[in-house]
Amino acid sequence: MRIWSLHPRYLDRQGLLAGWREGLLAQAVLLGNTKGYTNHPQLVRFRQSADPQGTIGSHLQAIAEEAGRRGYRFDSTKIIRSADPGIRLTVTDGQLDFERRHLLAKVLARNPDDAERIASLHAPVDPHPLFDVVPGGIEAWERGTLDP
Repeated sequence: MRIWSLHPRYLDRQGLLAGWREGLLAQAVLLGNTKGYTNHPQLVRFRQSADPQGTIGSHLQAIAEEAGRRGYRFDSTKIIRSADPGIRLTVTDGQLDFERRHLLAKVLARNPDDAERIASLHAPVDPHPLFDVVPGGIEAWERGTLDP
């Protein structure tokens, strides 16, 4: 499961589709509708929010909006609810850079035609609209294998 902290506009087609699918899975987990993935580290930051279910809904909403800008039709009725706009999460600048490099590695492997666009991204990159950036290294919940 990968719930990107990067703005969804950076994701290639596969990343956007996977982000939607995995966000819906995260929503099901946070709603208690599935037994799998309940201890997944990507969910830590959502569980720590004042409204975990609404916060993942807000995350999904931004993905659906980006998909719509690209001409895809993600079924937004699958989003149970979004959080109050005042609820924000934080992400470290180190995490954003880690995710930028992680995305680049994935895109280079699966979609070299889009890799140039991703490779041109230099830190700092914009966060997902749900997140405010704070100074720091890679988040403690990250289980990635790229060198920092």
